[in-house]
Amino acid sequence: MAEIDIGSHCQIDTCNQQDFLPFVCASCSGIFCLEHRSRASHSCPEVQRECQTSGGSSSYPCSFQDCKGKELLPVICPQCENHFCLAHRHQDDHKCVKLETPKPRMAATKELVQRIVESKSAPAKKGRKGAKNSATAAKVALMKLKLHAVGDKGLPQTERTYLQVHLPKESDDSSKPMFFCSKWSVGKVVDYAATLASLKNNNNVLAAKKLRLCHPQTGEALRMDDTLQSLLAHPETPLYSGGNVILEYLDNETTSLENVLEYVPE
Repeated sequence: MAEIDIGSHCQIDTCNQQDFLPFVCASCSGIFCLEHRSRASHSCPEVQRECQTSGGSSSYPCSFQDCKGKELLPVICPQCENHFCLAHRHQDDHKCVKLETPKPRMAATKELVQRIVESKSAPAKKGRKGAKNSATAAKVALMKLKLHAVGDKGLPQTERTYLQVHLPKESDDSSKPMFFCSKWSVGKVVDYAATLASLKNNNNVLAAKKLRLCHPQTGEALRMDDTLQSLLAHPETPLYSGGNVILEYLDNETTSLENVLEYVPE
């Protein structure tokens, strides 16, 4: 069966791409593909002839700030549609106003952690917002935790730290209120929390994923040798009794929840 020849080939020798809907240049009447349809991209002879006719005086100055470069042919950014020299033709080079910039790492991590906590928490009741209400809400949360939290009942009240522990996605429960000794290391807290929640704990297995306790705002995995007492007194990103922490299985090389995107349900 004979092949059906539809469309035309691009006239650029190094391209020769067959296009089913070729473009015809209005200046030189040449046939070109999508990539070479502009007069600049196929070095349109009519543009060159216009430049020669005018004594070569026609030029296209670069729009980039403080750049004095010029080009004989237009070099137009397809996003902002401004003229640029060859050195500034890419979006990054001329700081294109339509260039999408990625979110800062910390902002993206905070957004992810916030989604994790919200997805595992009961819907908040509507009410007035403010510093006073936030402080009151924290006190109420601590009171509720004290009513339902599980832990070593032999610990003195003065040494107890109450935390709402958000459990790994594999767990049957989304979270569980617990209390720990403020003098314990994070490593001991992780081991004890795993026991209370009946979680598989392979922290002593070299190649296995490790249970890590993560900060509720930054998503960073807490150092295993730090104590709860030192974290409660941290001046920049402290934990507090009655607050949240996230318990999750992380790869050995992973130090933050930002790489565990599948943690958050769709």
